[in-house]
Amino acid sequence: MRHELKIDDRTLSYLDFGGAGRPLLALHGGLSEGAHFTGLAAALGDEWRVIAPDQRGHGDSALAPDYSREGYVGDAAALLEHLGPGGPVPVLGFSLGGINAYHLAAARPDLVSALVNVDAPVESPRQDGPSFWDFLRDLPYTAPTREELVAALGPLGEGVGPFLRPLPEDTGWRLPFHPQATLATLAEGDGSRWDVWLASRCPALLIHGLRSEVLPLELAEAMVSRRPGTSYAGLDTEHFVPFQDPDGFEKAVRTFLAELP
Repeated sequence: MRHELKIDDRTLSYLDFGGAGRPLLALHGGLSEGAHFTGLAAALGDEWRVIAPDQRGHGDSALAPDYSREGYVGDAAALLEHLGPGGPVPVLGFSLGGINAYHLAAARPDLVSALVNVDAPVESPRQDGPSFWDFLRDLPYTAPTREELVAALGPLGEGVGPFLRPLPEDTGWRLPFHPQATLATLAEGDGSRWDVWLASRCPALLIHGLRSEVLPLELAEAMVSRRPGTSYAGLDTEHFVPFQDPDGFEKAVRTFLAELP
């Protein structure tokens, strides 16, 4: 189920959950990896074949020379071209993956037949004071024990803990993402992404955490109303929708996909 694609001598690792169903590309969020869509793949059953890459600097994929939006989108496009699904496919993305997904839909409409955006805004949240991400600057990538990494992750330890990876020969543990890759991604910035969000024409669904600090309700409503062909599903969660309400998330995805031609 795990495969590798070489892109410019760099490894892009991806999970193919298999089956005879229609392909669905699923792009994870930051501090994450493709394996986080295991539950979604099971919930979609035989109807859909979920393909979930570890995006550059995450999971088993190699570090990259840059973390530009073009780089992320280029990786996703290269994977779809490699798989050759025989036509455009639905693309789902959460947070970082959602931003990458709607950039892919705008840049390569020949590859994307539908879009599921999970709590990914078109404007970066306003930062007043210290950034939530500052802890990454001192976060170790590896540690001798799993417990040390969980402790270093602080409040994120519970969510990330199950995805920590053992190092070869029992030499320690590592994160499922590289802190410096995340910081480099954040440093790229995007400003307003309204033009990209509005550039694609495929059917879309915005799944929104009603208590999200990343995507305020007013902005979510504007994203739906301003983009033709966009439906909405609001769930009683914070930003981490797939993890805080997996049943609601999976139901919203199934319902949207079932209505596609």
